[in-house]
Amino acid sequence: MKAMAVKFSIKDLERLSGVKAHTLRIWEQRYELLQPRRTSTNIRYYNNEDLKKILNVSLLNSHGYKISSIAGLTNENLSKEAGKLLHKFENESDQIEGLMVSLLDWDEAKFEETIKNAITHFGLENTIEKIVFPFLRQLGNMWQVGVVSPAQEHFISNLIRQKIVVEIDKLGIGNRSAEKLVMLFLPNNELHEMGLLYAHYLCRKKGLRCLYLGQSVPFDDLLNVYASAEPDILITILTSCFNEEDTIDFLNKSKAAFGKSKMYISGRLIVGESAAPYTYPSHIKPFKDFDDFKHLL
Repeated sequence: MKAMAVKFSIKDLERLSGVKAHTLRIWEQRYELLQPRRTSTNIRYYNNEDLKKILNVSLLNSHGYKISSIAGLTNENLSKEAGKLLHKFENESDQIEGLMVSLLDWDEAKFEETIKNAITHFGLENTIEKIVFPFLRQLGNMWQVGVVSPAQEHFISNLIRQKIVVEIDKLGIGNRSAEKLVMLFLPNNELHEMGLLYAHYLCRKKGLRCLYLGQSVPFDDLLNVYASAEPDILITILTSCFNEEDTIDFLNKSKAAFGKSKMYISGRLIVGESAAPYTYPSHIKPFKDFDDFKHLL
């Protein structure tokens, strides 16, 4: 599949690569690492090849390569040197840049191989927490600036989703005699399932009995299942389904309806920078990340 032709500003490059715009300008002016083009109205812009180059340059630089040495490499040798580092599997964060380059090239086989090899070298949990989730955040940035289409974003997300589902299946159905039952769900209109799937994996690994309801569950249905199953723990993640008022309404309804159980809750609407202000009762515990979540379990 062909990469989408996109015009980036230097701020776009900063957001997608993590390299400060000031540093990019120095690299451009002093070492000619970038050669921006200009629109018909004389506005500077960069393209996919520039982004790939900066990702590779950043990777080498973070491993001690001097910019002056990197600047002397051809694009082909730059890619080769970056590839050598990626195949050493020294740092999880390196693989994020490898995934981004694979995505920009639309090299599906390389993308899948990178995920598979990362799981082999770092284990599933480190791969998901330190590679996949940061990459998905970057993917969101790429979608915003038009590097990927919504369909392409869904394709990549589903590929990763399949990996987690396979690992869940490997764990079996869990301990039938376990005392605690966990019910996992996303509220109505919430479709971002990756975090919930991973929480499901962690619960299964812990040996807990799980009732996985998945995406977009209406609140009335939650009440019915809750009354019937009587779970000890509820887990949900709120990413984009509510505005602030609706988030608080959902929390108030949950506080009243699920008071006999513990409830672990996370997501951008709960722990993000613009999270709704809320005083949580003792049985509802927000968690910032999956390290927090593991401690709660």
